[in-house]
Parts: sequence; C-alpha cells; structure tokens
Amino acid sequence: MPEFQFDEIGYWSQVKLEIIKRYGVEYSKILTSTRFDHVYMDAFAGGGHHIAKSTNELVLGSPLNALAIKPPFKEIFLIDLEPAKTSRLREVIGDRKDVHILEGDCNTLLLETVFPKVRYEKYRRGLCVLDPYGLHLNWKVIETAGTSRAIEIFLNFPIADINRNVLWNDSARVSPEQAARLTAFWGDESWRDIAYSSEGNSSAIDTKNRSKLSQRRSVIDFSKSPGSSSCLNRFPCETAVARLFITYTLLHQIRPETES
Repeated sequence: MPEFQFDEIGYWSQVKLEIIKRYGVEYSKILTSTRFDHVYMDAFAGGGHHIAKSTNELVLGSPLNALAIKPPFKEIFLIDLEPAKTSRLREVIGDRKDVHILEGDCNTLLLETVFPKVRYEKYRRGLCVLDPYGLHLNWKVIETAGTSRAIEIFLNFPIADINRNVLWNDSARVSPEQAARLTAFWGDESWRDIAYSSEGNSSAIDTKNRSKLSQRRSVIDFSKSPGSSSCLNRFPCETAVARLFITYTLLHQIRPETES
C-alpha cells in the first residue's frame, strides 16, 4: 500500500472547511430537534488531516470536523478512492459503529450503498459533502441527491481542473477524453453552448459566459424535486486559476410546508 501523504491546503480551502463545519453544527442542531435521523456523507474524505501551506501545521479535515459536531450525526459515511487515505481514517477514528469508512469510487458507492440508506419516506436526512479533487464526480450523483428530497449537498465546482484541461480558447485542441470528463460531471454537452461563443467561425472561449458554469447546472434537479424548492448559497472562494468564479456551492432542500 502506498504511504499516506498529507495534502497541502491554502487559505480558501481552510475557509471552506470552516464553512462546512459551521453549517454542519447548525444542521445537526435543527435535525436533532425533529424526529428525523440525520447522517453526514463525505465523498472525497481524504485522510483526516491536511497541512496548512501558510503555517505547515496540521489542520483537521472535514471528516474529523464532522465527528466533533454536537449534537452528533446519527451516522457518518466517509468515502475515498485511495487505500492510504481510508487506512489512515480507520487508524485515526478507530472502530466506531456510527462511522462507516468505504474505499472505492464514490459515484458507485453513493448511488448503490449510501444514498439508499437516506430515504425521505424513512424519515432520514443527510448532508453530503462533494469536494472532488477534480472532474471525478458524475452528474447522476447530484441529480439523485436533488430528487431524493432528503439530501443536501455542498458542492465544490472543480473550476481549476475544468480550466486546465477542457475550457481552452481553441476547443478543437481539447482531447475527447477530457471533454468527456466534463460532460460526465455536467450531465450533458450543454456546457459547450454556455462556455463558447458562436460568433463568426470562432470557437474561442466566451469569458462572460464562463462563470455561468459554476452557478447554473447544479441547481436544476433540486428545483425539480416534487413538492419542494431548492436554495442555492454560493460562497466566493477564489483561486489563482479562477478568481472570477464562485466555486463552492451549497444546495439544500426547502419544504413549502412543515413536514408532519
């Protein structure tokens, strides 16, 4: 097994972790006051800690922040593809019946194993953190969470990967494999119409429309949920690659009437 290595994170990643933690605290308080069991899901959980670039100190990752929340979540599901990270999570967390550490592709594990345990009709609710390392998330996960009526998601829109590998000025130079990755994340190829202008014969990137990518697609299926509406909160977390884009988005279910 490869040796575990800490991820180095910058200022905005630390801000993101703090936002998720604070929201998780309030979410847990509210759900604890109801008859709903509530769970926490982290699809790219990592190894539990990070290294802050500015101080070289250890920073608690989202899984350990979630474990410290009071009142606690009923269950916690932590997923990562890398064996070294899941192994370290087991080492740090230990053997707990309320914590499930799953190794593998979150696109499969969420849809087949985790989401089926968070069902609206079973009075269960969930907060799911989708913070992919890049374009490693499929649209079906977002769509399924949205139509569940039970799951809220915190989505990191991976603008850095998108800009680096797909949204080039000359779309003809982008490899089909890289374009397919964005299509899988986006759900279809409508991102091409949004990102690229059609003036003349040019396929140059339309910088005015580019920012729409991180604000438009992810809310669609939440608004289609029967009997509910969606609420989209955007947190402006700048990166060196994408200073104009809002990259962290919270999508949560709003019921028009109090559930009984």
